[in-house]
Amino acid sequence: MSEALARLRLARSEGVGPTNHRRLLERFGSARAAIAVLSRNPERFRAASEADCAREMAATAEIGGRFLFLGEPDYPALMALLPDAPPVLIALGDPAALAPRAVAIVGARNSSAAGRRVAEDLADELAGKGIVVISGMARGIDAAAHQGALNAKGQTIAAIAGGLDVAYPPENAMLQARVADQGGLLITEAPLG
Repeated sequence: MSEALARLRLARSEGVGPTNHRRLLERFGSARAAIAVLSRNPERFRAASEADCAREMAATAEIGGRFLFLGEPDYPALMALLPDAPPVLIALGDPAALAPRAVAIVGARNSSAAGRRVAEDLADELAGKGIVVISGMARGIDAAAHQGALNAKGQTIAAIAGGLDVAYPPENAMLQARVADQGGLLITEAPLG
């Protein structure tokens, strides 16, 4: 079993949250070692299925996604500083969008037309200056921010709540696809589906 597969298994195991995951890696030196030791006590620890996690990795790779593991060089540096940073992120698109010069633009889902215009114009201007625009792909201000960054042919990161294969809200499906296809990045903690 590869260390990447073991890290995913550990992260998907019941009762292993971000803080616990980090402690286990520090204590045992690797996810493989942590699973081996903890699995000796099945009453207290049950690792996520190796087969299920291998299928998740294969399906993610099939759609062009990739895993970013806490502690590895491609994991977002500022996020890694959080004491409860997610142990696993899944990304689709251009990892260069994880540049250090970024700004988050978020706001109301039920926003006014004027509010959406301001968000779109601001994102357009910032992206045009090489600043990555980050938002959450929700309807309203978030969608306008992503649209503005794409208008400027800049980069945008959509931090989505569901899997990479799920567009939510459904009316943002085309926008979500454009972010991944036009130099942006979709990023999530959630598995496919």
